[in-house]
Amino acid sequence: MSKQFFSAKKLLKLIKEEKKTIADLVIESENELTLRSKTEIRENMKKRLIIMKESIERGLKGHKSVSGMIGKEGLKLLNCVEDKNMVCSKMQLKAASYAVAVMTCNTSLGRIVAAPTAGASGILPGLIFAYLEEKKLDIEIGVDALLTAAGIGLIIANKSTFSAAQAGCQAEIGTASAMGAAALSYMREMSAEACIDSAGLALKNMLGLACDPVGGLVEIPCVKRNAFGISHAFMASDMVYAGIKSVIPFDEIIMALNDIGRSMSVRIKETAQGGLATTLTGKKLGLPFLKNGKNNKTVE
Repeated sequence: MSKQFFSAKKLLKLIKEEKKTIADLVIESENELTLRSKTEIRENMKKRLIIMKESIERGLKGHKSVSGMIGKEGLKLLNCVEDKNMVCSKMQLKAASYAVAVMTCNTSLGRIVAAPTAGASGILPGLIFAYLEEKKLDIEIGVDALLTAAGIGLIIANKSTFSAAQAGCQAEIGTASAMGAAALSYMREMSAEACIDSAGLALKNMLGLACDPVGGLVEIPCVKRNAFGISHAFMASDMVYAGIKSVIPFDEIIMALNDIGRSMSVRIKETAQGGLATTLTGKKLGLPFLKNGKNNKTVE
């Protein structure tokens, strides 16, 4: 029997029939497609996880971005992890600081893993490593979490897009948050169905998010949005853990993403021609990086 799946419905069917995890089926699907051994597939995923860790470490050094607009945000947040006046949990703050650190690494020309894109590359590393560290878990759990996230990403890739140029930031941060929620729920030893429900809740709350980068750079508001994507993933996983399910099935949520993406103006699809990019401050900061910046109407 083929282990290929292009929908959450098919994935859940395979899980029920095969009595395997999402991570197991992702490996079997990849093995079927590429003929690479299951061991090699797993090792390749582990290598990516290690690169993610390196991205966090580099980002926490506080390198300035190419534009100079981004720098020590991740480090500032990490320094407040033990601050009792912070209202978020230590794990959530650490995850958010790591997510911002990865984005800082990206904006300063460091190496990252696009998961699923460069603009949303901080969410998965942040969630996985913060959880592993706080719970003192082995990295192999992180590999399985990343494989679980890949299963969610695979479904979205086949039914929709990761591209903000096609569907706005909902397709980037939304997808990453959904993948992260599933990974987090897996690490919490929740069921495959719960992982998919977590992904659905996270994605639902990101629908309609515009892509309006200042200066056309993956910096403002992209970096901070990764931290908020972390928060969505935590809440989605907690809601499902509490017994709250997504009323709208995951496959249908993806169709809604497509519908909203088609209805979005091109001005808020990575073009820097609308939204935050065309505020007074956005234009002032971004104009040096935009060839056609003078043609953008200012939002007042």
